[in-house]
Amino acid sequence: MVTNDKGLVSFKHKIMEEVCRLAWKGELDEEHKDKLAYELAPGPKPEYRCCVYKEREIVRQRIRLACGQSTTYNKDSKNIVQVIDPACDECPISAFSVTDNCRFCIGKACLNSCKFDAIHPGDVRMHIDPAKCKECGMCAKACPYGAIVHLERPCHKACPVGAITYDEYGYCKIDEDKCIQCGHCIHNCPFGAIGSKTYLVQIIEAIKEGKEVIAMCAPATEGQFGENITMAAVKKALVKIGFADMVEVGLGGDMTAAYESKEWAEAYAEGKKMTTSCCPAFINMLKKHFPEQFENNMSSTVSPMCAISRYLKATRPGCVTVFVGPCIAKKSEAQDPDVPDNADFVVTYGELRALMRSKDVEFEPVEDEYQESSIWGKRFATSGGVANAVIECMQERGEDIGDLKLHRAAGGIECKKALTLLKMGKFPDDFIEGMVCPGGCVGGPSKHKTETEITKARASLLAKADGRKVLENLKNYPMDKFSMHRDGKKIDLPD
Repeated sequence: MVTNDKGLVSFKHKIMEEVCRLAWKGELDEEHKDKLAYELAPGPKPEYRCCVYKEREIVRQRIRLACGQSTTYNKDSKNIVQVIDPACDECPISAFSVTDNCRFCIGKACLNSCKFDAIHPGDVRMHIDPAKCKECGMCAKACPYGAIVHLERPCHKACPVGAITYDEYGYCKIDEDKCIQCGHCIHNCPFGAIGSKTYLVQIIEAIKEGKEVIAMCAPATEGQFGENITMAAVKKALVKIGFADMVEVGLGGDMTAAYESKEWAEAYAEGKKMTTSCCPAFINMLKKHFPEQFENNMSSTVSPMCAISRYLKATRPGCVTVFVGPCIAKKSEAQDPDVPDNADFVVTYGELRALMRSKDVEFEPVEDEYQESSIWGKRFATSGGVANAVIECMQERGEDIGDLKLHRAAGGIECKKALTLLKMGKFPDDFIEGMVCPGGCVGGPSKHKTETEITKARASLLAKADGRKVLENLKNYPMDKFSMHRDGKKIDLPD
């Protein structure tokens, strides 16, 4: 899969793999960490950076992230997404730049259009002073040759909420009050200067301590590793690593759909507009950028990840729950103190593969069949899947949804537009399904293959699922043993 940081992905995963190997052996001390930095960047010539010393420092920072720590440049940060300062120094600071297309013309339309005295003649072309430039773009519009270009940095361009800025040296800075932890900036940085905290070490320690560590695999898992790798095959590989068991989070999708559909029905009857509650980046966007809508319009039902974690903790006390999926923002959801009994840890597919390699485990096809969720729960991973499952539950209850108007917002920009209209009182539809990743979870920042490859493999795998109904399926589970509300207090049944 081609990403902006494709040339660095294998190196980043190699660092995680070696950190895991040290953790399994109980050798994750400072001496072995420093030795690892020299082994991965031996020199005398660097492989990726301008010098081997900078390369080693970047490796050291990635080792910190692999241990679940913040970088040394931002020690007190609680943000999941982190900037590695030594890796962030190659992008142009200026947002607007004059190219060789400049003809140094006599009319100087660019100079005449600038109201901030930021443009002056240079030796062979016009020059923009970044200290004075206000990035209004008027010069670019005025130039008859199109010689002035907007050089938007890829991390800034990828952020849907304007959380990325730069200091006076050009280093990327993340405004944690705005960041929704979506992680889209990570793979868009071609220098690998942005990463996320990883909790593989803590999972390994829990396994070594003999705790019952249970994996919870996201609905997006089916198709990530090809059409021959079923959920049963994933479960077998995870057990080989040391997990006690695995449960598909599509079952949590059934749980969420059943309870959220009750909320939708009540809101619809009252004429109240509502948003879904599954995408953590969307929830973070609501909480940080649309707090009033977060309080008044968001569903109080927990996400499928939290539903399965609470189910497991209610039925298998003392277990440690680990969510596996393509989502960076899930790591922040797991740490939300307002949502008790959520997943203890979250790992992405890339992190899972690093963990598997550290134990020399590979995925292998199996003959066993494994299914706990309905097809509706499995389809939570794609855009429209959540809303379709909720509507299915309403229909299973015999409710009339003839006039219900639903808006599917896929992608950060679309989510922001919909919420802005909702805030202004101009949103025309009844419900918003918000997913910050285009295409839904299968298009998450840590997907294992391209969306086209995943979609093809998923179609083959989902075609084998049986036709069980959502509400009928949930009768097989003790829904009266745990809460499906965010605060963890109220317990009711999905009918």
